Amino acid sequence: MKNTVSTLMKQKQSGEKITMLTAYDYTTAKIMDECGVNSILIGDSLGMVMLGYENTLPVTMDDMVHHTAAVSRGAVNAFVVADMPFLSYQTGVQDAVRNAGRLVKEGGANAVKLEGGAEVCEQIRAIVSASMPVVAHLGLTPQSVNVFGGFKVQGKSCENARRLIDDALRIQEAGACAVVLEGIPARLAEIITSKLTIPTIGIGAGNGCDGQVLVYQDMLGLTTGHTPKFVKRFAEAGELMRKGITDYINEVQSGEFPAQEHTYSIDDEVIEQLMKEEA
Repeated sequence: MKNTVSTLMKQKQSGEKITMLTAYDYTTAKIMDECGVNSILIGDSLGMVMLGYENTLPVTMDDMVHHTAAVSRGAVNAFVVADMPFLSYQTGVQDAVRNAGRLVKEGGANAVKLEGGAEVCEQIRAIVSASMPVVAHLGLTPQSVNVFGGFKVQGKSCENARRLIDDALRIQEAGACAVVLEGIPARLAEIITSKLTIPTIGIGAGNGCDGQVLVYQDMLGLTTGHTPKFVKRFAEAGELMRKGITDYINEVQSGEFPAQEHTYSIDDEVIEQLMKEEA
């Protein structure tokens, strides 16, 4: 059954946890969809994990449309959410609606996601009024990395915690259908979740949220270097890939691959005729 805004809302109401993972291509999205994940997020995290940028800021609308379209073709049942990249909505309501429309019309997204609280409520209202669902994003918002001075936990002071609660209520009132809570203390996330009627999706926000999301390269062990505290590696697919690639290199160099079973045959008579003609 297709996951929708309504089915995600019913999961919150019934206490059934919502599952979300990032994906950026058709093959990965198809596997996730077949596994039964509720929602797939085409995050602007693709800037780092797919395109090799230092952060999400260089990602363009064309990048997002391209990857969203690929994921949408592989996701039959998952609710597809596409990130709106930096400066695709901060510059005003018209830009926000136009760019959200591209992700839905060209990319096939079921909803768009944007970062921010009270300051983006006008954009949320406009996009929702144009018949496009919006997922909000509060807490550690990666597009604000330069303002935060790095990827730091948010909402640890009383003032900042109050602001996040207020922002959550405001984006809900503006029409958001769900909100991602990233990099905030677990107890604060629980408070926000209890105050909202829309689902909360946590990443680094504890298990009191209505659902969870992770970058799939992180949770499958495809990334190297620093692993954030909130990431659990559910598999070591990176090691499996390295072994497969190393074995391939060794077998090609030794002549073991391709073997007879990987080779197409031709009638001996054809070869003999060719040899005669060549002679």
